[in-house]
Order: sequence, then structure tokens, then C-alpha cells
Amino acid sequence: MKRQGSLQKLNNTFPSNGRGLSKGVKHGVSMSPKQKVYQGVLDEIRKFIEVNDLKPGDKLPSERELSDKLGAGRSSIREALRAMELIGIIETRHGGGTFLSKYRPYHTVELLSTFILSQTTKDDLLIVKQLLEKEAAKLLFHQMDQHKLEQLTNIVNDPSLTMKELHYSFFKNIVELTENQLLARIWGLIDQYSKSFTGHYSREFYLNLIKLYNTQNYSTIEGLFNEE
Repeated sequence: MKRQGSLQKLNNTFPSNGRGLSKGVKHGVSMSPKQKVYQGVLDEIRKFIEVNDLKPGDKLPSERELSDKLGAGRSSIREALRAMELIGIIETRHGGGTFLSKYRPYHTVELLSTFILSQTTKDDLLIVKQLLEKEAAKLLFHQMDQHKLEQLTNIVNDPSLTMKELHYSFFKNIVELTENQLLARIWGLIDQYSKSFTGHYSREFYLNLIKLYNTQNYSTIEGLFNEE
């Protein structure tokens, strides 16, 4: 039954390996010990939600149960749960425990990204943002139609927008028009953290990109970004 004891479900889903979170942490990306614990907690909670097919209103294991099973301190568990509550994934009811509010798989990506981005340099953020914008522009090429072209053209021709506002609106539309929800969320997170120091391209850049879409000249999109 789905509503049996939370700790028993957690034990059945994740047999103990005696090494806490170390087995669950992915390799290949250098992270601080605090980041590893945070990622491990989020990953295990995500697995628990998905494997047990929890729905809004279902109860999550307690902090103590999660701490015992995952081999992480209760403060780390509490930090991860608080972050999940802040964006509305879970809700805490006084005296009743923690319950699932709403959940999508990309939510834990958003939480972990927020944690990592807060410790990332300005240069790194801007480089990654430009890479995402370039790849989004290339991805949209294969989905372009006249209506989308008109949307982008209207943004570039809007005299009320500053260049920074134009850049934001232009690429916000591009990433959203790709209909890749994860790409749009990652770009949005990076834009949020880099908003105070992010720049923009020349006005000709945006017009030239629209022209490339119009003439279906995919091969020169890469060069257009490299020129800026």
C-alpha cells in the first residue's frame, strides 16, 4: 500500500549500502562536500517521490527518517526540504509532517542549479549563458515559422525597450519557442543570477539573426555569435 510507513517505503526503495550518500553522488563534476550532500539529499527525495508514485497530498518521510537512511545530518536534510518548500514542491503542516504539494522532475534541477550558481563566477555565468543562447537559436532554426519570426521582429523593433531589455525579451522568446522546458528554466536561472552585470549584443546582431532565419542559413548562426 502506498500509505504504509514512510521509513519502511524508504528502506524498500533504497537498500542501505552502509556508506550514506557517497554511492548516490554522481561523479565527473567537482563539487564541495556541502554541495554533494545537498545533491544527494535532493536526488534521494526525488527518487522516493517517483518510485512511490506520490501525489499531491501524500506524506514524505520525517527529517529523522531521511537523516537515518541517507546518512546525512538533519541540518542538511532540513536545508534541502526548506528549499523545496520555498518553491512550492512540499508544504509543512504544523504537527502533521511534510506533504507533497506539487512536483515535476526538473524541480530538483532548479534547486541544485540555484545552489551552485550562487557560488559561480561572473565570467563563468556569462560564458554559459552565451552558449545556451547560441544553442537555443540553433535549435529554434528547425522549428521556425512566420509567426515566430514576427514575434522576434516585433521585439527588435520595439522603441520602448533598452538594449538590455531587448536582449532579455529576445532570448526569453527564443528559449520558450524551442518548447524545451528544461532549457528555458536553466537559461532563466542563469539570467536571474547574471541580470545585474549581463550585457547585450549589437542591434545588428538581432536583426542579422532574424535574417538568417528568413533565408534559412543555418550554417552561419555559429559565426554570428562568434563575431560578438
